[in-house]
Amino acid sequence: MSEILLPAAKAFQESPPYASLISHDTMPQPTEPTPPGNDSPLGPTPQINWQALIWYAGMMLLMLWLWQDFGARGTVRTIPYSDFKDYVKNKQVVECDVQDDAIVGLIRLSGKKETQPTVDKATDNQASVANDKKLAEQPVGTVPATKSETAPETKPESTPDAKQTPKLAISAEPATVKAAAAPKPSEFIFRTVRVDDPQLIADLEAANVKFEGIRPSFLYSLLTSWFIPFAIVFLIWTFLSRRLASAGSAMMSIGKSRAKLAGEESTGVSFDDVAGCDEAKYELEEVVDFLKHPEQYASLGAKIPKGVLLVGPPGTGKTLMARAVAGEAKVPFFSLSGSDFVEMFVGVGASRVRDLFKQAEATAPCIVFIDELDAIGRERGVHVGAVNDEREQTLNQLLVEMDGFEANVGVILLAATNRPEVLDKALLRPGRFDRQVIVDSPDIDGRVAILKVHARNKPLEEEVDLTRIAQATPGFSGADLANALNEAALMAARRKSKTITQHDLEEAVEKVVAGPERKSRRLNEHERERVAYHEVGHALVGTFSEHADPVHKISIVPRGRAALGYTLQLPTEEKFLMTRTELIERLRGLLGGRAAEEIVYGEISTGAENDLERATAMARQMVCMYGMSDQIGLLHCASRQPMYLQSGAGGLHTDCSDQTEQTIDQEVKQLLADAYEEAKHIITEHRAHLEAIARELLVKESLDSAAFKQWLEPVHA
Repeated sequence: MSEILLPAAKAFQESPPYASLISHDTMPQPTEPTPPGNDSPLGPTPQINWQALIWYAGMMLLMLWLWQDFGARGTVRTIPYSDFKDYVKNKQVVECDVQDDAIVGLIRLSGKKETQPTVDKATDNQASVANDKKLAEQPVGTVPATKSETAPETKPESTPDAKQTPKLAISAEPATVKAAAAPKPSEFIFRTVRVDDPQLIADLEAANVKFEGIRPSFLYSLLTSWFIPFAIVFLIWTFLSRRLASAGSAMMSIGKSRAKLAGEESTGVSFDDVAGCDEAKYELEEVVDFLKHPEQYASLGAKIPKGVLLVGPPGTGKTLMARAVAGEAKVPFFSLSGSDFVEMFVGVGASRVRDLFKQAEATAPCIVFIDELDAIGRERGVHVGAVNDEREQTLNQLLVEMDGFEANVGVILLAATNRPEVLDKALLRPGRFDRQVIVDSPDIDGRVAILKVHARNKPLEEEVDLTRIAQATPGFSGADLANALNEAALMAARRKSKTITQHDLEEAVEKVVAGPERKSRRLNEHERERVAYHEVGHALVGTFSEHADPVHKISIVPRGRAALGYTLQLPTEEKFLMTRTELIERLRGLLGGRAAEEIVYGEISTGAENDLERATAMARQMVCMYGMSDQIGLLHCASRQPMYLQSGAGGLHTDCSDQTEQTIDQEVKQLLADAYEEAKHIITEHRAHLEAIARELLVKESLDSAAFKQWLEPVHA
């Protein structure tokens, strides 16, 4: 029973209003020892909240007064003033209190109280009707006959009900009348609104009415005239002042910095969780080590860089690297985005920069991380407009705070961007961002390390080979690899499996590269056959090219938005340079599908659109940028888009004359034509393999590298 009552008692103790009047420490807990220095065996002394107590007492008095006032008014009958005058003329008003705005009193409809004879109901009703008729026949102004005049008179001693009704005592309180006994049905307490009537006193005296003038009590006047109006004004003033104060504080805090202070425990990321960018990690480890052991560097006269800029494509782990710095450093770490400085009000950005460095200097040594620095660090004077002027003022303030007239000591600025080409030159000079750290896409060893990091909390089967997955994902960033592992885990969960297999990982990579399978997109037999010949044409041309990447998989299952099939070729090693022969062989492989369609069906289809787009872009780069054309020679007449934001291989901007552009078009056309003829030659030479592999592909819908090589063994033999 005690186990049930104790929680209930605790909940009652903590429930309002007791929780606001008495602190929770009034009763000692048996499981907690008595704090040192407290001599009372019962625990701390109860603390009374006097402010809450005063409020509760005032509310109690107000409710008590309202209850007495309105409760008394509920037992009083309100009548018009004209009826009150009629009752006075008929001498039915016994006594009354004359107030400033109302008249309250007692009306008695009969003069003497006598006992009623015992008669049946019919006789009593007839007598009542007769009395009503007599009252109606009497002239106006006469006193109606009492019951004693119409009924037989009896002796008062014969019954106790014959006693006269006691006289009503009128209280001094406003709008209340105290009766000595409960009023009989023939009398009631009335109330009427007082009218400016000069004859009222004379009429009351003529009717022998006992009357008395009443003034409102001091408490009533104090509450109605002073307390309640001032309380209402005070509540309105408090509400408005709080609203205005909150609005004013919001307006005054618009120039405050929005930087978030992060401790080493709040990020949960360290350098052990970052893989694939060892050089960048080493550069930042040096910064963290300088903050931990500054005397080692100061003895040699070395100065820590004031700014470190992380540069790299999206998804390579720049923000993750900054979080690792926050987890490793034992100093305060402020993090915010470049867009946090941008506001519609003029001067807000510069004000937030000043406030940021003011907070940082107060907690120096510390690190400030600004993500997406290009939001405020773009080159000045490029655009015109008020918004651009506000951004330039923010950038000017940032330049001054980093390296201005006053030395900035103990604050290291860490920033990240994927558009370094648009940053202002003054921002990148030594003294501001002294060090630029490149966080590029990882190589094969880096991809293996990243896969191992993201596979820590995922159950993999023993035969899973992460090296093969790393070889199959050239150009993948850290975010892409994390997404591939997550997709593999989702596929395993969809199969109700407890572990992730090698097949799940390979399917996830294909899903990231080519998109999800579109099994609902049903092709007719003729279209499936054409797609099969097209994909086998790519695979054969690539296989019989010396420097082409080996075929990893062929599929005619539609994927993504437009791919009706695909041929996946994966490199065996990392390549950073490509020769003219390798590029021509790649052009030949891109055109192999169209060549196979033309040889088999004698006409072409729209399936080679993406192949032609990629092949044309590659041929134009060979002519305009790589100097691999005899007609154009060494002329570099095209430029790329921004380094890390270029889409695909296109987007070249030519910078040459019209005649040179015509020559470029002719050279590009000639390269594509030569590659296409070579692809048709390879397909014609291996027509038997084309037919056999296409029929097998129509049955199985996909062939891996081992199955594809089995069909090529007789040729090599």
